Amino acid sequence: MTPADLIVDHLDDATQIALIDAVVESLSVAPFFQPTLPRWGTPFSVRMTNLGPLGWVSDKRGYRYQALHPDTGTPWAPMPTMLLALWQKHAGYAHPPEACLVNHYGPKAKMGLHQDRDEADFDAPVLSVSLGDSARFRLGGTRREDPTTSFMLESGDVMMLAGPERLAFHGIDRLMPGTSTLLGRHAGVFPEGGRINLTLRRVTLP
Repeated sequence: MTPADLIVDHLDDATQIALIDAVVESLSVAPFFQPTLPRWGTPFSVRMTNLGPLGWVSDKRGYRYQALHPDTGTPWAPMPTMLLALWQKHAGYAHPPEACLVNHYGPKAKMGLHQDRDEADFDAPVLSVSLGDSARFRLGGTRREDPTTSFMLESGDVMMLAGPERLAFHGIDRLMPGTSTLLGRHAGVFPEGGRINLTLRRVTLP
């Protein structure tokens, strides 16, 4: 697969600004938390929160979706309507997303190769939006040992994994610090800048 096959849209500057402002506003309801690996308790290098009725979490109890924030015990912030509109435009799936993972990558953060398979219906795609610094994205096949290819994701890119690629292994190798000033709009929240990745998912069967 090539970027042309996976990147289904590119958001203009005004939409990117509106989205990052909405994410920051949501943090007053559902602040960032530090996910950890289930078996060892090792913290991820990203901070995360969620938007929508369900949120993905990882801790010693395992990977799962739940309706309440793991630290505050309160519901997640609502999903912005502009994200729901993106899903309706590109997903080709009749039912709305139930979770939007919000990952903040600092300058040295990365994400190892993994599959998104904690959902009940793999017919629903995974739709993601990149905001902030560029990142080198790595994509493989449906087996961990399959060969991989890498390409850059820029701020505003909307990428979709669907069909044969829905269960492809993928990850973020590294960020390119300083390639975007978008997160600098909220330097108090993101003092080192970085990247926000928004990932929309349908969790349950319709």
